[in-house]
Amino acid sequence: MSEFDAIVIGGGPSGSTAGALLAEQGHNVLLLEREPFPRYHIGESLIPYTWFTLNRLGVVDWLRTSACPKKYSVQFVSITGKVSQPFYFFSTIHHECSQTWQVWRGEFDQMLLDNAVKKGVTLRQHVSVRDVLMEGSRVVGVRADTKDGVKGEEIRAKVVIDASGRDSLLSRKFGWKDKDADLNKIAVWSYFEDAKRDPGLDEGATTVAYVPQKGWFWYIPLHSNIVSVGVVGEPSYLYRDTRDPDAIFHREVEGCVWIKERVSVGKQVQPVRVTGEYSYHSKKIGGDGFCLVGDAFAFLDPLFSTGVFLGLKSGEMAADAVHAALQTGSVDAAHFDDYYTRQRRAVMSFRQLVYAFYDLSFSFREFLQVYPHLNSLIVDTLVGNVFTDLTPLFKALEEYKAKSTRAEIDVATA
Repeated sequence: MSEFDAIVIGGGPSGSTAGALLAEQGHNVLLLEREPFPRYHIGESLIPYTWFTLNRLGVVDWLRTSACPKKYSVQFVSITGKVSQPFYFFSTIHHECSQTWQVWRGEFDQMLLDNAVKKGVTLRQHVSVRDVLMEGSRVVGVRADTKDGVKGEEIRAKVVIDASGRDSLLSRKFGWKDKDADLNKIAVWSYFEDAKRDPGLDEGATTVAYVPQKGWFWYIPLHSNIVSVGVVGEPSYLYRDTRDPDAIFHREVEGCVWIKERVSVGKQVQPVRVTGEYSYHSKKIGGDGFCLVGDAFAFLDPLFSTGVFLGLKSGEMAADAVHAALQTGSVDAAHFDDYYTRQRRAVMSFRQLVYAFYDLSFSFREFLQVYPHLNSLIVDTLVGNVFTDLTPLFKALEEYKAKSTRAEIDVATA
């Protein structure tokens, strides 16, 4: 085609979702993906409210019949090794979404991409988008390189959706990308076969095990008897005596009693991986002829497994905004105002709880002793119900922190 209704840059969850829903509305959609799928990706634990977008996409049956472990809960392990009671989602959520899944992202993302193609998306892989085409301030297409040697191929569209992930193609181009200095963490992780799992309903639970200085391990059971195990922390903590990923990972495993006891009965089956500079966001989410989705707009610390949820939900909201804009005949920046407001609120809601977790003076247990009536709002945030009014929770967090600060000052000056 000489011009598409929409070009989607990137075939991850956000791009596949946006493309699928636009194609379902009858739009001509081209999805350009640099890598061949299936491809490896971290971020394997789904939170309950991913169900709603997945259901709209029509893919929940794939998960129901898959080998993916069912995830009913999250549990926490203290630095001393004390394990909390599992938080069962069904105890507060009376809906099918209270049971979710742990997924291999290669399989999960391939399924979403296949679903987009089934709905009518034109897919081209091995295509690297280098830049966008501009007419004044309006984006009117992309310039891309293909695997067969074509450089700078120009493809035009009424709207471009940037789902380029952490590459953040358009956010970088327009100087919108801001790193979150307060969440400058790194992660080091690997995979184990035959590591210990809990029985029954807890077999697929996500476990968060604390390490000193507000760091933490994830422990995520996957199918084929594999467990994903990773540690997240400040660079100054994890790099304190070496920068070798293998040495760091095994040192931290040795220092965490609960993790060590579980992986010691298994066998490490993949190399150690490392990544950093987790958290950032874009100052804007769109402009004339384009918008951002998923990690191209913002990425948070993985503490509460929000990445896939934000990717799916942003893809869904962007598709709705683009569809409405295309109906008017011109996709202008103003069409993305509501999408920006809602997506930013979701990101900031999760960020508030992530900040609280990493605050050395903060304790969720003590906070809920003071504000027990806010337990349900914390639960809403953690499961993805972030489009409700969470103002009372955030006001209480600020109030609690202010009281803690005053108490610290009183002790210091006594």
